Amino acid sequence: MKTFLILLVLALIASSCGFRKYVWFISIGYGAAVALIGAGQLALSFHALTVGTALQCVLFILYGCRLSGYLVYRDRKTAYTRRMKGEVKQNDGVSFGAKLAIWISASILYVLQTSPVTFRLMNGSGTDALCVTGLLISAAGLTLEATADFQKNKAKKKNPGRFVDTGLFRLVRCPNYFGEMIFWTGVFVSGIMFGGARRLEIRQDKNYGDDPEYQKYKSTTPIMIPFIPLYSVKDHKWLVA
Repeated sequence: MKTFLILLVLALIASSCGFRKYVWFISIGYGAAVALIGAGQLALSFHALTVGTALQCVLFILYGCRLSGYLVYRDRKTAYTRRMKGEVKQNDGVSFGAKLAIWISASILYVLQTSPVTFRLMNGSGTDALCVTGLLISAAGLTLEATADFQKNKAKKKNPGRFVDTGLFRLVRCPNYFGEMIFWTGVFVSGIMFGGARRLEIRQDKNYGDDPEYQKYKSTTPIMIPFIPLYSVKDHKWLVA
């Protein structure tokens, strides 16, 4: 609980820029919060870091800095601000109470988004197969986002008045958002606690292995994901950190 409270404070600090401009709570402040949470995870769990978990934290920092940096650059472009006028609620139309509620709720959301890595660090799960898989997926998502932004900026410099349909934009109209989905999917995958479930199963087998009711319960109740007929992971040694 203490770790989560500290990370929440960091998220609140980073996203407080939204009091200056309402939309920054969920844009620039979002990226800044993820980056600061990543730095906080590194500092709070320094003693428990492995190569995989350290890289996950670094990815949060890179993700947040890239996002905030890009949004600051875009926000300074008056043409973008002018075009989006009317699409985004302006500061004057948002009360202080509403800003306060958004600030707190958004900060909680950012802590929850990054919680799979926090849980892995707190449980000492280390660098197992799921950590590596999630790390690779997240890195692919971040690369996709950065590439999409680079291609868009390059295309706009060449022809400012034309929509972008080159590079990744040939495949999908919002490749940066697709990259965002991939990034957070990787974070979720890395936090799946099959390694912890395996350790618990081994311990329970030692404690209750001779109990027929336990054996019946074990053979009919999925070990972790409801409705998925996976009843045991004890023999899956690849889950060992």
